Amino acid sequence: MGQLRDRMEADLKIRGYSSSTRKIYLLYVRQYARHFMRSPAGMGLDEVREFLLDMIDRRCLSLSSVKQARAAICFLYRVTLGRPMEIDRLPVPRRPHRLPVVLNGTEIRALLEAVRRPKYRAIFMVMYGAGLRVSEACRLRPEDIDSTRMVLRVIGKGNRERLTVLSDRLLDELRSYWRHDRPRGGWLFPNQAGSGYAARETIRRVFQSAVVEAGITKKVTPHTLRHSFATHLIDIGTDVTTVQALLGHKSIRTTTLYIHASAERVGRTTSPLDVLGTDTGSILG
Repeated sequence: MGQLRDRMEADLKIRGYSSSTRKIYLLYVRQYARHFMRSPAGMGLDEVREFLLDMIDRRCLSLSSVKQARAAICFLYRVTLGRPMEIDRLPVPRRPHRLPVVLNGTEIRALLEAVRRPKYRAIFMVMYGAGLRVSEACRLRPEDIDSTRMVLRVIGKGNRERLTVLSDRLLDELRSYWRHDRPRGGWLFPNQAGSGYAARETIRRVFQSAVVEAGITKKVTPHTLRHSFATHLIDIGTDVTTVQALLGHKSIRTTTLYIHASAERVGRTTSPLDVLGTDTGSILG
């Protein structure tokens, strides 16, 4: 599928997809073609269904992998092949509604103290202090730090730009890191060779080592820092639309999940049981 692959890669570039997303999409489409040993141009809905079911039943892949494969194949048929009707009736995998795992303030402090290198401590402070994804933190540039307005400029999913909060403490940490490391190559957090930005795999490895050293037993990933940022903002009374803007969520439904995850907010809610026998007791009929 050489020519088809080249056309799809060009379409992804034109649409503004990141290099990592292009790589993942092309990988899944290549697996799809290899599964049937045929060009996707000669296949359709039945083959797509069979391929996704194989991922679920035989290969036992995660829901996120299946959703990515579906998105890649849908892009192929809708955009590159111009046959959207082919996959319009393809079901969308439903993710179980689980509350995000969140670290409390004590755990956040222990985690940061367990990180020895200023570079990685600054990365984790950016993710928690400004609510960034791993990829967003990796791709920060020095000019994205606006200390005059106290905001960070972030390039998020789909190359969408947003502004998020830059705290005094985070700015001090970034300045300290800058004096210590003198990063080069145009990236705020370059890789060791200075030829690109820091690798997400390295950040995940450093994070897991810090989790163990900090004695944290929760099942967490670097993305937990973003979850904790959002939940703690809800805890202190930040309105949900502001949290939505800071996180860069397209839908507020995604952001409202953090309201349910906020133990502080739930704990401050009065139960109707507590108003029995008072003037408002009539709410129970």
